[in-house]
Amino acid sequence: MKMLQLKPDIEVAYIGPSLDEGPLPSVFYFALSAQESLSLDPYNQPAVYLAKNGMRVFSLDLPAHGPNLNPTDALRVWAEEFQAGKDPLAPFLQKARSAINALIDKGLIEKEKIGFMGLSRGGLVSSLVAAEMDICAIVGFAPMTELTYAKEFGSDTGGAEQYTLTRYVDALCLKTIRFYIGNRDMRVGTDKCYELALQLANKAYDKGSRSPPIELIVAPSIGHLGHGTAKDTFEVGANWLGKKLGAIQ
Repeated sequence: MKMLQLKPDIEVAYIGPSLDEGPLPSVFYFALSAQESLSLDPYNQPAVYLAKNGMRVFSLDLPAHGPNLNPTDALRVWAEEFQAGKDPLAPFLQKARSAINALIDKGLIEKEKIGFMGLSRGGLVSSLVAAEMDICAIVGFAPMTELTYAKEFGSDTGGAEQYTLTRYVDALCLKTIRFYIGNRDMRVGTDKCYELALQLANKAYDKGSRSPPIELIVAPSIGHLGHGTAKDTFEVGANWLGKKLGAIQ
């Protein structure tokens, strides 16, 4: 894993081919901190798969993630910040889009071959970033689709419901999307993921897509609260994304 300083306040981590090779199809992966997303097993498994297949994978620290921060505390921190009248996501989303545009301007990624990949809360973040960008495809593993569904949020959401992905259906519906979810995911809600996929497909159909490019794959749940993702699922999903970007045959 290497680090790249794009701006004084923006540093990204990446794995894959050397930057000297010029622009390549690239993926932005969000799971935990940038380092954990790209180097900590099992969270890094889809990123490693893509890097081994000749793609660059970039990441940034999610809010309340990073050195000396416990990722299990992050959603509690988000909830407390929203309840205090702060928005921890808006600055990050702007920073992520700025990082992507900087990489394009520097000729390090192919503008027409950008994909997003996210795990759990990273699935929420990747979809929010992608909603306002011209990107090729998105894959979400056990994606959080409704932030306030998380147990860390009580009745006082502090306005965090603005990041419920069903509010972004119009912006996302014509993008190529695949979600993987356990059949009893009690952490992010299997039903929430299904509801989003259905709304995306319906909206895409209304906009003229007779075969909407929205996929939902439901498999037997594993792990705590049914919220785990198996290695073969990570690799199948990463392979699908690589093919959509034209980097894997």
